[in-house]
Amino acid sequence: MTPQDPGAGQAPDGAPAPDPAAAPELREITDVRTLRALAHPVRIALIEELTINGPMTATEAAEGIGESPTTCSFHLRQLAKYGFVEEAGGGKGRSRPWKMTSVGMSLTSSPEDPEVQLATNAVAHMFRERQFARYQAWLEARHAFPPAWREAAPDSQILFYLTAEELAQLSEELDRLLLPRFMDRITDPGRRPAGSVPVEMMVLAYPIRLPAAGDSDKGAGGAGDGSEGAAS
Repeated sequence: MTPQDPGAGQAPDGAPAPDPAAAPELREITDVRTLRALAHPVRIALIEELTINGPMTATEAAEGIGESPTTCSFHLRQLAKYGFVEEAGGGKGRSRPWKMTSVGMSLTSSPEDPEVQLATNAVAHMFRERQFARYQAWLEARHAFPPAWREAAPDSQILFYLTAEELAQLSEELDRLLLPRFMDRITDPGRRPAGSVPVEMMVLAYPIRLPAAGDSDKGAGGAGDGSEGAAS
């Protein structure tokens, strides 16, 4: 569905659609101690499990990620210590449910601080490794999905020629388009229409080579050059 289609962004049961100008609040993480605390495979798995399935106990999370309740209980407490999760209310001990404190996070790299850079890279690598594993699983299993899902899920690669300023602007425009649109369904199951399932979309943009000497200040290409693209 495109933004121009009738009913785009409309919540089920006639509920008002979210304001597209109001992007959800993402937690920006720059502290090296917090980044290091996050860089653990069980903690990454717990964050993904709580984000997808909502509040759950350590025992329920353990069933979802294939770890023991004792292990999940420990790591949930550590995640709470650094503000990633909090108690959802009700229950005691391992029977108490936990929930995420935000709908997502932003990792800001700091080239001036090597420790932050290393910690950020470690966390990003863990997330991407798991995401690419799910993508590979989709490729291997998509034949089992109904035709509508196979046709709806894109698989494309696009090459642009951009300056750093243009890439930054494009990223900001994509954030403004995508983030406000369906993010409320993560925290409010009532907004999920019948037939909806978790869909993961990765938007990766990166230069594939360094700019030529002297180009870093003036950019690659002047005004009016436009962008050259190739898609597959």
